[in-house]
Amino acid sequence: MLRPLTTADGVAFLRSPEESFADLPDYPYAPNYVEFEGLRMHYVDEGPRDGPLALLMHGMPTWSYLNRHIIARLVEAGWRCVAADHIGFGRSDKPVDDGWYSIRRHRAAHTALIDGLGLTDITLFCQDWGGPIGLAQAAEKPERFSRLVVMNTWLHHHGYAYEPELLRWNEIWRPGGFFAENVPERVSLGWFMMISLGHMAARDLYGIAQTGAYPALSETGDQARRGYDAPFAGLGRPGHAGPRRFPLSLPFDNPAGGAAEDQARHFETLLRWRKPIHFVWGGADKTFTEAWGRAWAAHYPQATFDLLPDAGHFLQDTHGRRIAEIVLERTTP
Repeated sequence: MLRPLTTADGVAFLRSPEESFADLPDYPYAPNYVEFEGLRMHYVDEGPRDGPLALLMHGMPTWSYLNRHIIARLVEAGWRCVAADHIGFGRSDKPVDDGWYSIRRHRAAHTALIDGLGLTDITLFCQDWGGPIGLAQAAEKPERFSRLVVMNTWLHHHGYAYEPELLRWNEIWRPGGFFAENVPERVSLGWFMMISLGHMAARDLYGIAQTGAYPALSETGDQARRGYDAPFAGLGRPGHAGPRRFPLSLPFDNPAGGAAEDQARHFETLLRWRKPIHFVWGGADKTFTEAWGRAWAAHYPQATFDLLPDAGHFLQDTHGRRIAEIVLERTTP
């Protein structure tokens, strides 16, 4: 197991070895880094600097690899794509103290990225925790953003009804819960993603934990599994502090850590958004349902809503090129 490094302020962190990311299929992107509180935050920066600008966010337990298919198609179309890894994920540094992480801190890191790179006229792509973190940027600095692409996410606010799936997700990361007890020693996050991406059944994950027997995957599935496992290979339990904190930062459970008041304020602020906003929704997602997506979109007279009926929660992975095509169709004069 790797030994932690320490920032000048005494924050202990792990840094994933570069070889963990070697030869990942469909992810040929050179790494770039910006410093945040003495830590390296990784980002992809591809495409012409004078092209339309996409800022692509990820959530839990993914990283910029999730957006690889969208990036590839947009770059083909002449766009510049910037996609960072939240601290604790992907190629970014990973503080080992669970208490280091909060949604406000993740938000501040992305603000530092946007300001540091001088990004303007941004089209934001956000999903999962990329919603509260990314939409906060548009709410607080609307002059930097020209368009929003909202996918299977939410902003906490009064009256928002959390689905049972999300309540269960919080529960199984609590002490004694399945993921709290089994990640990473018996079950990796890459293998968890195989359920969400349709490459295996949930019962197979429990089988891995109980017997150590891994089901056979298709070549496509195994490539994706390797991509989602890469950031955490060899980091052990200390290196998984970032993923652990997201499910335990849901505002119904942890209002302070999840920035509940900020999220509600951003939701209200963005109700006044009058620039283009596109909802692209995975219809098979039981966490952020089609009904919620349509209700949210209904607040905006200028909104478009595109349903991908067979797409689940991680639609960027399974339907990335289609998502890019939808946005290209919506942005072409």
